Amino acid sequence: MTNELALARDVFHRIAANVELVMRGQHASVRKLLAAFASGGHVLLEDFPGTGKTTLAKAVARSIDAQFKRVQFTPDLLPSDILGVSVFNQRDQAFHFHAGPVFANILLADEINRASPRTQSALLEAMGEGQVSVDGERRELTEPFFVIATQNPVEFRGTYPLPEAQMDRFAVQFTLGYVAAAEEVAILTAQAQEHPLERIKPCASLAEALTLKHAVKQVRVSEELKRYMVDLAAATRTAKGVQLGASPRASLALMKMAQALALFDGQEFAGPEQVQEMAVPVIAHRLVMEPQARFSGLTARGVVEEILKQTPVPA
Repeated sequence: MTNELALARDVFHRIAANVELVMRGQHASVRKLLAAFASGGHVLLEDFPGTGKTTLAKAVARSIDAQFKRVQFTPDLLPSDILGVSVFNQRDQAFHFHAGPVFANILLADEINRASPRTQSALLEAMGEGQVSVDGERRELTEPFFVIATQNPVEFRGTYPLPEAQMDRFAVQFTLGYVAAAEEVAILTAQAQEHPLERIKPCASLAEALTLKHAVKQVRVSEELKRYMVDLAAATRTAKGVQLGASPRASLALMKMAQALALFDGQEFAGPEQVQEMAVPVIAHRLVMEPQARFSGLTARGVVEEILKQTPVPA
């Protein structure tokens, strides 16, 4: 392993260990979230209230010495509350732009599906292209730009389902789930006096975070593995019960996530095991199921898991 990759891997382990001081029993979730950060993707956390979605986002933000902003999405939130607005100054008779919270390195979009579709769509350009257009002027976002969005299950009251185009902008979606009883007891003990989040200090600089992102791109991917990932995504487009399959953006996200995991695992080449680990969280949320398929109990996750079983793995 080259020196650059070894240094980047050290940065990952340092951040992961720091986050896990707060997020007990969530090693797999921390690994996925940091893989998305390192590969330049965005994360959607969907789970029931109180499972630690916001805490995980805050722990990652506090572990990196970067600019962090949080937006609490509500039904009355406007696009300008996220992007910013131009205000007329009487003194110099000119408009001055006041940047919104989207101009940050790490943005926590909390309960994103409680805002109206119009406000949700304000993030589309920012997440897809790293820029926003306000008052006809294009403004570049700072690098890195990482969105961690949380949402409650769509069956909950007062939620608006995210449109397909918005879901496709997220590199990965996963749930935290409930931890084991022993871990939950440890959480109660840790928070008896104060929240462990208060003791978290940055353990990686912004420059180190950028080095981590650059190192991921150096992890090699064979032509056979690329074809394997394309085959997985393509199979969703003809799968029974699927109305809309995975786009080429899904294949690209899967490759980048596999590269990040390979780096974390100390490998210079991405392998099938990393692809298989990330296939469901990268692909499933992009699928639109046919109504009759949903009623019969067929899920997007189940479709991807079946495709993984049926698709030949490269040697």
